[in-house]
Amino acid sequence: MVREAECGDLEEILELYLCLHETSIPEHSEQLASAWSQILQDENHHLIVNEVCGKIVSSCVCVIIPNLTRNVRPYAFVENVVTHLDYRGKGYATQCLNYAKFVAKQRNCYKIMCLTGSKEQKTLDFYTNAGYNCADKTAFIQWL
Repeated sequence: MVREAECGDLEEILELYLCLHETSIPEHSEQLASAWSQILQDENHHLIVNEVCGKIVSSCVCVIIPNLTRNVRPYAFVENVVTHLDYRGKGYATQCLNYAKFVAKQRNCYKIMCLTGSKEQKTLDFYTNAGYNCADKTAFIQWL
């Protein structure tokens, strides 16, 4: 079942992020609690999860960004797409991306952007099959 994250999902999401690029779960702190609260309360921040038999197995983040161009239509940015290793190849992340697309359409976005750090062809094909392309834009990142 694909849905937006709820207050009690934090632990499972942090564990899932170990399958993304994290090497440890952050300690419970005021900073973590504040970030979690902001995410849950921000109407433009959608942390999407896919739950199978009561377990969160896949997730992505979709942020709606207000915009002054394109007839003042916002755009969506998708990040942190992840599926638990034991559940990959079953369409769970695609379902999360489809939900993100639904949210973006509901919010009248004119585009969705997605970045991946992966260079693996399987991952790139996954995004292509989900409707994304890498020909229209060039992404640059400056790490801080």
